[in-house]
Amino acid sequence: MARSSIGQSRPGPIVLFGSGETSPSGRKVFDQVLHRLYQPPNIALLETPAGFELNSDKVIGRVMDFITHRLQNYNPQVFPVPARQRGTPFSPDNPEILNPLLDADLIFMGPGSPSYAVRQLKDSLAWQMMIACHYLGVGLVLASAATVAVSAYSLPVYEIYKVGEDLHWKAGLDLFGLYGLPLVFIPHWNNNEGGQELDTSRCFMGQARFARLVELLPPGLTVLGIDEKTALMMDLDLGVCHVAGLGGVTLIHTGHEHPQASGLQELSGTGLPELAEQRESHIHIYHSGETFPLSECCPLVTPESGMGVPPVVWQQVIQRREKLEHQRSQMQLQLAPAEVLALVDQRQTARQRKDWVAADDYRKRITELGWQVQDTPEGPKVEPI
Repeated sequence: MARSSIGQSRPGPIVLFGSGETSPSGRKVFDQVLHRLYQPPNIALLETPAGFELNSDKVIGRVMDFITHRLQNYNPQVFPVPARQRGTPFSPDNPEILNPLLDADLIFMGPGSPSYAVRQLKDSLAWQMMIACHYLGVGLVLASAATVAVSAYSLPVYEIYKVGEDLHWKAGLDLFGLYGLPLVFIPHWNNNEGGQELDTSRCFMGQARFARLVELLPPGLTVLGIDEKTALMMDLDLGVCHVAGLGGVTLIHTGHEHPQASGLQELSGTGLPELAEQRESHIHIYHSGETFPLSECCPLVTPESGMGVPPVVWQQVIQRREKLEHQRSQMQLQLAPAEVLALVDQRQTARQRKDWVAADDYRKRITELGWQVQDTPEGPKVEPI
């Protein structure tokens, strides 16, 4: 079967919040993402990280209320996905409750337990669908526990901070391993809830304890600390990262040769420069509004289409996305005025007889009327400029 335009799509953007996804600064980040999506966008809210909580529906409901009311200009169509626990009717392997993922333009996953999220999602149908949809252009917004869970190694925050377990790491979902990027994300990097008495920075670990945790990581990993009310916006197609929000991003680049690091003076007294030197690392700090290449972390590898997704799931997602695109194309055609539709038909006739000059003239006239036409395997697609 010939590969469709859907199968050739670019990967969707990925946004990782240090915290504050429903704050005013978070709203600005969502604005930057949503204006790039199909309007009105379908947004799926994956409940899994909080699935162990008795009120997990209310946890994700707060995010749903925020998107519905604070981003109402986009008229978002928001769908919760209650994939809470394996072995139950609300399992992340139950295809009946995962349909909103297949039609989403944006998938959100946020608060809860990183360890629980990894345990429930690892090799699950929900995770496979998420990866496939991301490959096909769907954006991912990850916050708090979800930011930790998608790391190569996931920090067991509750186990250490609340239960008192020995310092350790757990294998994460390793989302960026698909792109050859061995990354570990630490949200709440500059948290100060403990005040003067208790250091709760570094996702509640504190500077000294976090320094020991980093020593436990294998070589060759890059750690990215994301401040509170701050987002790291990643464009994997262009290979760039942008920092947005109120804080910054600290990059501990380990196990790679690298140009001279920046921002070390800002970490004076934290022990991190010494730790970086011990691990042959480099430290960089990027502030809100700054952009840096993903190659700052390590070489970016473009995965083959569908890599990491079972073929059956990959084909299912492609077919569903093709159907969605066709439905939307038909809706746009129905919305376009008769004059534009007539020009689209005339242009198509000119293309069939290979009269490219006439076809280009029709395209120009369509553009002058405020519309643009795209040629797809299913036929011409017209949408407002």
